[in-house]
Amino acid sequence: MVYAHTGQKGRMILMNAYLILEDGTIFRGTSIGAVKEVISEIVFNTSMTGYLEILTDPSYAGQAVVMTYPLIGNYGISHEDEESRRAWPDGYIVREISRRYSNFRSTDSIEHYLKKHDIPGIAGIDTRELTRILREKGTMNGMITTKEYADLDEILPKLKAYKPTGVVKKVTCENKAVLPAYSVPETIAKWEYYRLQGLKASEILEKIKGGAEDADARTIEHAVRAGMNFKEFSEEPEEASENCTEKSRTGSNGELKENPQTVSNGELPAGPQSDLDKVQAANLQENLKKTQGEPEEASSEKIYRVALLDVGAKRNIAESLSRRGCEVTVYPASTPAEEILADAPDGIMLSNGPGDPKECTEIIAEIKKLYDSDVPIFAICLGHQLMALATGGDTHKMKYGHRGANHPVKDLKTGKVYISSQNHGYVVDETKIDPEIAEVGFINVNDGTVEGLRYKNKNIFTVQFHPEASPGPRDSAYLFDEFLEMMERGKHNA
Repeated sequence: MVYAHTGQKGRMILMNAYLILEDGTIFRGTSIGAVKEVISEIVFNTSMTGYLEILTDPSYAGQAVVMTYPLIGNYGISHEDEESRRAWPDGYIVREISRRYSNFRSTDSIEHYLKKHDIPGIAGIDTRELTRILREKGTMNGMITTKEYADLDEILPKLKAYKPTGVVKKVTCENKAVLPAYSVPETIAKWEYYRLQGLKASEILEKIKGGAEDADARTIEHAVRAGMNFKEFSEEPEEASENCTEKSRTGSNGELKENPQTVSNGELPAGPQSDLDKVQAANLQENLKKTQGEPEEASSEKIYRVALLDVGAKRNIAESLSRRGCEVTVYPASTPAEEILADAPDGIMLSNGPGDPKECTEIIAEIKKLYDSDVPIFAICLGHQLMALATGGDTHKMKYGHRGANHPVKDLKTGKVYISSQNHGYVVDETKIDPEIAEVGFINVNDGTVEGLRYKNKNIFTVQFHPEASPGPRDSAYLFDEFLEMMERGKHNA
């Protein structure tokens, strides 16, 4: 069945879509994204923003995500904000999807993005009612389909039997890769230096990236673009210069048009374009008087070498380390502990990831070997759960999990409460923690569940939440600094 909506530009055909839950509840809405049928675990996220970061979070592999915030897609898609190489959810469920978007950084609509990544979705349903069902009855499986089923007797057993499996293998990287350490202020300084020489944006990026490999280049480019986007657009000049043309941010059809401070080919600005630029340029020239020609490379004296075990890592974990002066080597989830330790890292990072941690038996065995070494370890989310299992602890599935950007956690060492970004459906069982091995370091203020562990007689601490945010608050970003301090102590004690 279809129904038509007539707008100013003609007739737009919307296809009916249905969400069928394993308890027999049916929601009817309209199809968005790819048109296909999918069975998945239905979970909800309460974040008001950050839908692109959620879509590209590998922890959602094997799940369909319900966004509780009623309007999704209004600021479009900015690829610099992607947390991995692709979108991962099996399906996407919203109250209303924005057919138009408006943001100077956006280059695509969420509707097109879902189609591009072959993700089916449904819009126009009561997501508040759906969330209440999931909270009261617990997370359950469901089907997104455009087919209207008169008889559910054949469908419901399939829904109840579904279980996400093999998802870590699906999301981990294929090959080992090294991401360089970099300094955001230094990288922006280099950008400004070349910018004053009149180089085009693409030429500047090539100079800064040099001969870096693809993964390294992407990290550097992300830093440059993130820094320059903030710098260029945080304060706009009162009057446009002769190089700028005042144009509407969006056209009548909702498509993004040129920003007043971008050139026609979409590149970032090159060359001073305003009085503000001239002031910044003068300050920069003064700072560069101490240098001989081009800005020098950062000192490598304080660089730490970090091994990141990718069991579904978000990009901002590696970048949070890189911009603190760490050279990050990313390893596939199946990498033996011996290979990681043979590279002599100063510290080891265990990433976030999807699925039931108990399914990762081979990875758990390798993590136990990492635990037995004296290398400092910091683990996040799934990594936190895997370390607990590797040391004799236990995990269990939560009723509906923690997924959102406003979850309060308490640091039991300081007594301070931080607002955190979270995405997990499993939790470490506090009653199964061996007090001789570890102690609870963080708890969830809402329900008292374990949010972090500090391991005794080891340079190891783990957290259930996401200190790298993306999306979410940066309250707990200090934990990366604590990890660096732990690595520094490890160097002195070596």
